Amino acid sequence: MANTQSMIFTIYGDYIRHYGNKVWIGSLIRLLKEFGHNEQSVRVAVSRMMKQGWIQSEKQGNKSYYFLTVRGEARIEEAAIRIFKLNPTEWDGKWRMLMYTIPEEKRQIRDELRKELLWSGFGSFSNGCWISPIDLEKEVNLLIEKYDIQFYVDFFVCDYKGPQADKLLVEKSWPLQEIEGKYQEFIATYSKKYIVHQSIINEGKMTDAECFVERTNLVHEYRKFLFTDPGLPKELLPEVWSGNHATLLFEQYYKLLAQSASRFFEQVFQEDNDMRRKDKTYDADDHPLISDYLTN
Repeated sequence: MANTQSMIFTIYGDYIRHYGNKVWIGSLIRLLKEFGHNEQSVRVAVSRMMKQGWIQSEKQGNKSYYFLTVRGEARIEEAAIRIFKLNPTEWDGKWRMLMYTIPEEKRQIRDELRKELLWSGFGSFSNGCWISPIDLEKEVNLLIEKYDIQFYVDFFVCDYKGPQADKLLVEKSWPLQEIEGKYQEFIATYSKKYIVHQSIINEGKMTDAECFVERTNLVHEYRKFLFTDPGLPKELLPEVWSGNHATLLFEQYYKLLAQSASRFFEQVFQEDNDMRRKDKTYDADDHPLISDYLTN
């Protein structure tokens, strides 16, 4: 069973953020019950997320509602764009390089920074030197401000002049074979599930609740690649890259489950929540980010 806090992030990212970012704790408990999480574990996870600065609460009568902080919204939005981005970007030929010398007494900040850089898509080129072919200047500036480390870091946008090829830099900075293996595992597992569920849904034998569980689990598993796959431009990817196949499988499976899953979510959400806050651009039949990237 997935970690409760991690699953809450998934539900906020795939559902709640399209309905005003706010949810009654009772509804959240009801939704998490579908995955085997009890009330106590949900309340503990929510409390932890508040302390970490991801969500905040407000009282309406005797009911508690929880909504994403500005920081939480930014993280969820960034994750959603990367998850539902179907095609690799084109490369501008530039490398972004972040170098730091953070003193030992700030070791905790250094460790947290490393995690943030990995999540953002940076690769560890050498000790204290991180690189990315993607424009991450905005993310870097936010990290510098967040950790107040402007005196310990330097950031460059530069050309690489050799002597190695750009793809060799990639192989040195990211464990591509390991990432490829994880994509192959995802494909092996979810291609079989997709075929089975496609048949069951066509026969009308899969409930909305079951579709909600499967869609949420699908997103939850796929979003784990945010912590491993940097989302490299197509020019820097291997000729055979299972990430492309995994993305197509994810898109098709997601669409198969989307309408029924959203219907179940709304059935739970409409009790003691404000359905009027639903994003008018959000279509339960087709995730907006998926449709955007298909037409661009």
